[in-house]
Amino acid sequence: MTDKRAVAGLGNEWRKSSHSGGEGDCVEVALLSEASTGVRDSKDRGGPVLTFSDEAWAGFVAGVRAGEFDPR
Repeated sequence: MTDKRAVAGLGNEWRKSSHSGGEGDCVEVALLSEASTGVRDSKDRGGPVLTFSDEAWAGFVAGVRAGEFDPR
């Protein structure tokens, strides 16, 4: 996890998935640097931020697209 103060001044643009239902139970992602992506809880925007290397984030996104995390 990254201290929220460490990313506050980066001017990153946080965004939600277009599949978000708008019910307040979403996560937001932002490019924190050329080598890392941040993820935070949309209900706690001032809270902690998980950071992922480009390689780890790309692997996660590929897994989502392949249905690896689909509960069905």
